[in-house]
Amino acid sequence: MKLYKLITFYLLFILGNQTLIIAQTPIDRKAVVNRHNVSITEVDTLNALSLGNGSFAMTMDVTGLQTFPQHYQKGMPLGTLSEWGWHSFPTDKTYKIEETLAPLFSHGREVPYARQWDKGTRQWEAANYIRQNPHRIHLATVGWYIQKEDGSIITVDDVKQINQKLDVWKGELSSQFDVEGETVEVITLVGQNADVLGVKVKSNLLKEGRLGITINYPYPTDSFLDEAVNFDDGEAKRLTLSSKDKQTLSIERQLNNTKYFTHFASSLDLKNSQATPKGFIIQPIANQYEWEFTTVLSEKAEQHFKSDFTQLQTETHKAYQQFWESGGMIDFGETKDERAHEIERRMILSMYLTKVNCGGNSFPQETGLTCNSWYGKPHMEMAWWHGVHFALWNRPEILEKQMSWYFRSCEIAKEIAQRQGFKGVRWQKMTDNEGGETASSVGSYLIWQQPHIIYFSELIYNIKKDKKTLEKYADLIAQTAEFMADFAYFDPALKRYILGVGVIPAQERFDPKTTFNPTYELAYWRWGLETAQKWRERQGLKRNTKWDKVLANLSPLPQKDNLYLATESSPDSYTTERYMTDHPSVLGTFGMLPATEGFDQKVMENTFNKIWTDWQWEDTWGWDFPMTAMTAARLGNPEKAVDALLMPITTNIYLKNGHNYQTDRLRLYLPGNGGVLIALAMMATGTQENPQAHLGFPKDWKVKVENINLMP
Repeated sequence: MKLYKLITFYLLFILGNQTLIIAQTPIDRKAVVNRHNVSITEVDTLNALSLGNGSFAMTMDVTGLQTFPQHYQKGMPLGTLSEWGWHSFPTDKTYKIEETLAPLFSHGREVPYARQWDKGTRQWEAANYIRQNPHRIHLATVGWYIQKEDGSIITVDDVKQINQKLDVWKGELSSQFDVEGETVEVITLVGQNADVLGVKVKSNLLKEGRLGITINYPYPTDSFLDEAVNFDDGEAKRLTLSSKDKQTLSIERQLNNTKYFTHFASSLDLKNSQATPKGFIIQPIANQYEWEFTTVLSEKAEQHFKSDFTQLQTETHKAYQQFWESGGMIDFGETKDERAHEIERRMILSMYLTKVNCGGNSFPQETGLTCNSWYGKPHMEMAWWHGVHFALWNRPEILEKQMSWYFRSCEIAKEIAQRQGFKGVRWQKMTDNEGGETASSVGSYLIWQQPHIIYFSELIYNIKKDKKTLEKYADLIAQTAEFMADFAYFDPALKRYILGVGVIPAQERFDPKTTFNPTYELAYWRWGLETAQKWRERQGLKRNTKWDKVLANLSPLPQKDNLYLATESSPDSYTTERYMTDHPSVLGTFGMLPATEGFDQKVMENTFNKIWTDWQWEDTWGWDFPMTAMTAARLGNPEKAVDALLMPITTNIYLKNGHNYQTDRLRLYLPGNGGVLIALAMMATGTQENPQAHLGFPKDWKVKVENINLMP
């Protein structure tokens, strides 16, 4: 066992130049995690529970499978999504991103941007198709097929005596329910080494031949939200079933140019499968009380598999135990303040949900592998919220896995920069796993995703401190900084470098035709370029003279009346209602980021207080609250940090299953979960410039902390 697990130390308080060190017993991690197992005792459509391995996930209703997708569609959809499952609608036309371009005058010239157009035009057709394709698909829904005594199929109203538990420590879902007085007991899990569902069921209904499963195949939609209930009349023509023996079968699905397979293995001999318009009904031969089966979703036609639920269960429990026993942990158990228990609940369930949804070779979409939003596409400005916490909580390998997207996408990013007349690479906003570009009237003008790769690489280097890390990311950082330095425009009238026009800040309330110098982006540009210079110095290279010239002449952070403005081009930021909504991203200047050159903490304190009292918090998003908490913590205001995390606003609701609810159309939001973890890491350990234990917690809170890295 590592030394930190035997005894760790943390700073209790600092007096003058002396630091008092107090010994801390190891955290009982299993006890912390198990305090927040999820129990469901009624049909609650917003609290469906997910199982997954980071690149494949399934969301289950109260039956432990996906039996009632139509009933759950307006709650938490019962999705089955993967990193590899993508599809494009067939078309006889060829659409290119160049068809969506529109010029915007900036940098003393016309710069083309890929945007959306009015409906009915060829440009609209192209932009719309490119936004929708490729899209992530729901691979299949696996549900119970249960017959009542009269031969009819159960409805959700027939499910009684519900007792469901998500064991977060084990990654296992146990479900018990009654149908007409007969009990059904189900154990469900998803393998951690393959995209496989494992199920064990016990019931007299099985013995009586009244229980089986359905495997159905939703057709993708062209909508923002795909709720996994769009079943197409022509589905049967896309499916081919083949049996290898009495206990295994495979289903091939040919969905236009997308082909994949469902491989099913049973512990019992199977009846002949019954085809339906949606898929198949699969039932074992009767006279057994217990049944185990596994279902693999794969792009591969040949699978060597058998139904070994016990082995899969053992492997899953072991993998989850390793996850919880590694990385960082915070224990609020000895704190009497009831707010601490809720913060700990959000922390544990956020760690679970980000493990389930965010462990692939690309950054996830904002709703992960639970359901589709924005056609299943990742948004790269959100990568900060999806990835930073893995490094801070000492799981850098997960962040590095996500970062592989940058290597695959670099050539397209370079093409975007060249098309617009800039050097280096301009990182995409709304994309896919291969870096495809999307036309957007907002996303194409965002720039705060640009320095993320520098931030991520710096986090990794701070953990590893090795030459291999420098060599791995040095070129990406250099190309990223090349664009940043070239995008900074020397305004001859102002006699300084500015960002814009042609930008929309993280607070998406500003016109790109007139907006320049958003405060948070200016600070991030300065931090990113300075950090890129450090990377050159670590490699024994001289500082880049162009980058230094930009740094020396970059605009100061804009302010008015001792308040930092949202942008220099909007001096009326705090007197215009529109500008007091959406993300208060000016707080990210000293929340997400450390102080940069010229930063005035007193002005930020004034800004924080103004935003705290006057912002229209009902018109915000889930990550705004942890961002605000981080700013409060850096400003030395732990009470406000806690209050920000728990602000009673709709978009700051964390459901029983841990998901961060936003609106009727966006019922989960993983950037909120990631934000909670980032904020708590800072609040627990401080920052590199202020490494103060319990920086963001009230002094009377008793908090144990293990293995969390400092934030820049």
